[in-house]
Amino acid sequence: MLEQFSRTRLLYGEEKMERLGASRVAVFGVGGVGGYVVEALARSGIGALDLIDDDKVCISNINRQIIATEKTIGKYKVDVAEERVHDINPECEVRTYKTFFLPETQDQFDFRLYDYVVDAIDTVTGKLAIIEKAKEAGVPVISSMGAGNKINATMFEVADIYETSVCPLAKVMRSECRKRNIDSLKVVYSKEKPLRPLGDTAADSTRQDISTEGTVRKCTKRRSIPGSTAFVPSVAGLIMAGEIINDLAGVAD
Repeated sequence: MLEQFSRTRLLYGEEKMERLGASRVAVFGVGGVGGYVVEALARSGIGALDLIDDDKVCISNINRQIIATEKTIGKYKVDVAEERVHDINPECEVRTYKTFFLPETQDQFDFRLYDYVVDAIDTVTGKLAIIEKAKEAGVPVISSMGAGNKINATMFEVADIYETSVCPLAKVMRSECRKRNIDSLKVVYSKEKPLRPLGDTAADSTRQDISTEGTVRKCTKRRSIPGSTAFVPSVAGLIMAGEIINDLAGVAD
């Protein structure tokens, strides 16, 4: 009998699909990278998703975020993502949190409830808090390193944080993880050297008030706005999703 996951079942089999259907994954950050993680998890039969992001869709998100369209501008990203997940798999349980994850907000989440944790946020303090909470709970976590200002999607790879090089964010994370005695961390990163943006897109966004009204962190009010493409964050997100699916299903390397 054909159903939405029948092609996936041909590769994984019934037992592994049941594992995926019984799994709950928390995705912190539903933007350029995290949005594609959510998309692939939903299309792979994950049974429950917790989506954490306080931001709203901005017009400048349209070039790279799968949830961003002219119709979703101004809507909360987690609400748009939830609707999209249910359009794919109505049986997936989705919980949304309009929360900017930082050490100050981490106590809102019980990491013991998760089977896997996705770090797809930008702030170092938030990333470290996610990683530490996941490690304390004994839950596997995968973390996205820098995808901004890069244009070569073929250079992404999966590695332990201590095996990374070139990526400026990975360098900071290596140092901070070492200080916290975090002995390992699965990451997706690229050795491509970031490009220098050619201009400031904040000055070009004539619709920014409509796009970002009511958000905590306005997309054009950042100290430094990175350049981005449609294909680099998406590749990073899909690689992360593949790692999660195979780990949860128990697929050997």
